[in-house]
Amino acid sequence: MSSRTASVDALRWPDVATLPRAIRLRTAADERRVWHAVGRLPLRVLLAGGDPIGRGGPLMEVHDPHAFFRRVASGGLTGLGESYMAGEWDAHDLVGVLSVFAEHAATLVPRPRGRRRGVLSPRRPAGHRTYAQPYDLPYDPPGELMALFLDETLSYSSALFRGFPAEQHLLAAAQHRKIDRLLDLAGVGAGTQLLEIGTGWGELAIRAALRGARVLTVTPSRQQQELARRRVREAGLEHRVTVLLRDYRKVLGRYDAIVSVEMIEALGEEHWPQYFMTLDRLLAPGGRVALQTKTMPHDRLPASRTTYAWTRKYISPGGQLPSNEAIEQIVTGCTALRPAERAGFGPHYAETLRLWRERFTQRAADVEAFGFDETTRRMWTFHLADSEAGFRSGALDVQQVLLTKTKTAP
Repeated sequence: MSSRTASVDALRWPDVATLPRAIRLRTAADERRVWHAVGRLPLRVLLAGGDPIGRGGPLMEVHDPHAFFRRVASGGLTGLGESYMAGEWDAHDLVGVLSVFAEHAATLVPRPRGRRRGVLSPRRPAGHRTYAQPYDLPYDPPGELMALFLDETLSYSSALFRGFPAEQHLLAAAQHRKIDRLLDLAGVGAGTQLLEIGTGWGELAIRAALRGARVLTVTPSRQQQELARRRVREAGLEHRVTVLLRDYRKVLGRYDAIVSVEMIEALGEEHWPQYFMTLDRLLAPGGRVALQTKTMPHDRLPASRTTYAWTRKYISPGGQLPSNEAIEQIVTGCTALRPAERAGFGPHYAETLRLWRERFTQRAADVEAFGFDETTRRMWTFHLADSEAGFRSGALDVQQVLLTKTKTAP
């Protein structure tokens, strides 16, 4: 165990505190292969106690080369993230470094061994949890930690900016612009009976109520319910907004409009048909559904179903990003809903994540003050940077989608 991993809480972070187990000779051979693969990347990799490798580009400083190469050889991009969490490497341009690794992921674990292990990450373990039980969020991050990088709207989803580069003091206005566009898409106005699936911290419900809508918003998170209720009460809108701790599948009634922000990707692919059928059941004839969701290219969906990527392991255990094609296939095959409009704004998510990451870095000292350890801080730094790299490279997108209702389901 290195001095770096020795400081990691082994009970909380078992796979970060210890290196992957492997046969000694095979491990050495794999590490050499990864070393050569990294050396061919458009990076400058400075190895502690050794010479730099790579072909130029963002600088990556590897403090513990043995641990780094062993983790990447064993776990691909998941190992890369765990190595960062362990403090085994750093980079001033973390987004730039992660973009390079994402673009060259298939070369990190050489074939045929890499193909057997899934190349990008280990296979998803049996019994992996998804959003299958009422009141069970895939991941419910502490509000104190989220407040370290979110703006005053507490919106944990992409903002919509007027132009780039985005600035910190404009983030709240950009979040309101995103919310207003979604509410416009759903046709929300005075007297609208609105259902929100996934309360977040209550900003959308408040914004809709200020338009004169009557809002029912449901969440499986008790901490989200408590904070959203407090914010609604402070806004003087209790007569227009009801915040329930409830599984969306158990909601009753009919609604003129339904909105949901970045909820579908937390459910798991096996629950997507039921999600859309529930929207269909709850939407009144002539009603409108406006969704915001992160998406991935359709050709990447099959591989993502079985792998256990770093984000699934540490941030969203039940999560699965949909593709535009998957959404349309399910909606048209299972419901009377029909896609009517779609707009992507992935570069805006990249800017949102940059602002979050910069603010989180500036407030690093507060992480410990709230009782979170260094591994947690590095985990969130890596997550924000990795997500930003995905949107900047075009590997990820974010969409606002309008669904309207036909007379009868198929």
